[in-house]
Amino acid sequence: MRKTLPLLILVTILLVAGNSFAQGDNVRNIFFDTIRTGDVKGTPIGVEGMKYIGNQYITYDDSLLMDYVSGTVQFDIDFHADLELIPLDSFYLKTYEIFEMDLLGWKRLGADLLVKLEAEFPSTKIRARWKLFDTIRRQQVARGVVEKHKSQWREIGHEIANEIVHTLTGEDGIFLTKIVYIKQIGSAKELFISDFDGAHARQVTDNGSINLSPVFSADGKRIYFTSYLEGDPQLYSVEVNSGEIKRVADFPGIIAAPAVSPDGNKIACTMTKDGNSEIYVIDLNGKVIKRLTWHRAIDTAPTWSPDGQMIAFSSDRSGAPQIYLMDSDGLNTRRLTYEGRYNDSPIWSNRGDRITFVSRTKRGRFDLASINTSGHDYRVLTEVGMNENPHFSPDGKHIIFSSTRRSPRDIYTMDITGRNQRRLTRFGNCSNPNWGPIVD
Repeated sequence: MRKTLPLLILVTILLVAGNSFAQGDNVRNIFFDTIRTGDVKGTPIGVEGMKYIGNQYITYDDSLLMDYVSGTVQFDIDFHADLELIPLDSFYLKTYEIFEMDLLGWKRLGADLLVKLEAEFPSTKIRARWKLFDTIRRQQVARGVVEKHKSQWREIGHEIANEIVHTLTGEDGIFLTKIVYIKQIGSAKELFISDFDGAHARQVTDNGSINLSPVFSADGKRIYFTSYLEGDPQLYSVEVNSGEIKRVADFPGIIAAPAVSPDGNKIACTMTKDGNSEIYVIDLNGKVIKRLTWHRAIDTAPTWSPDGQMIAFSSDRSGAPQIYLMDSDGLNTRRLTYEGRYNDSPIWSNRGDRITFVSRTKRGRFDLASINTSGHDYRVLTEVGMNENPHFSPDGKHIIFSSTRRSPRDIYTMDITGRNQRRLTRFGNCSNPNWGPIVD
């Protein structure tokens, strides 16, 4: 059972917010300051099924749409690392002969907060209203309205969940973001893009080649990737909406493992143009800005720190691959990992304090592990199957990765602590996931 938000915090929220929704910034700031701590696992929140509040008869399909929107909001709330969805317990309702839950009932069920959803159907649209209640003081603390075409019911649910997350944390929600991954089709490996939860998957490339290591541009409009499309693996980009592919860089040998800088203006990557596998920084037109590593070992898999001042990478200069850190100009290189016999594919957390990577653990298989940037507190996050290709969500609270635990390989997510591991794809032969940015 997750730890709940202390009563004192919620009382303080309501004292600050009062009955005025204009003071919502104060509510957000309090939540932002209190639920960031590592020992708080999630604020318990209930989400009631959507109710119709219009005065006209609605169709069966409209009733289904309300269920779909409700289910989407419930899934998103349960997915968020700082929130814990409290489901409606039918046994509880039957035992206590409850026909309609009130705020006290939800509090007894364990929810400190409650979301109520209402719908109207003007013409071909859904007008969805949400209201957030504190079950302790039994009063409303926030509300909002989202209106879209009926066909956009998933977007309505995601937008409501995003607004709730922003109300409670002061941070933008991730529920309208996209993910990209590689799916093997015959002998080819093609790029696919989908919603963050795996829905609405569509193929982006169809070139019959081997495409690897996709990564979104800072604005989410393009995806950079390595491809064997014209022989040696080189760096390409594809426009997300049109599918237009262009070659970004053209050098002898291999160009692999692209990583877009936090400012979106540079790409760190691995190249062998000078004979050995080294790390370079290039601009978005493929021009080399600087070579960062000068070592006879294999240096690869660069990842930027959130402020762009440092780069972590993998190198076998100590014998087996380990994680190293260096300044973004290539200076001050030092080894980070000493636990794990084989450590590769580092990614830098959004807070800048930890690095997650692939590690061959004591069980002899590849798992995801995490370590503090000081080199301490090595933690293993997965324990089933072969787990690789980690990347962070744009809010820094989740990790997307590939795993063989139930299939040849599929895409999964988990919280940054390793909890709440979920399967997103069910096709098999899926790998190399990357999470897109939050965009307007």
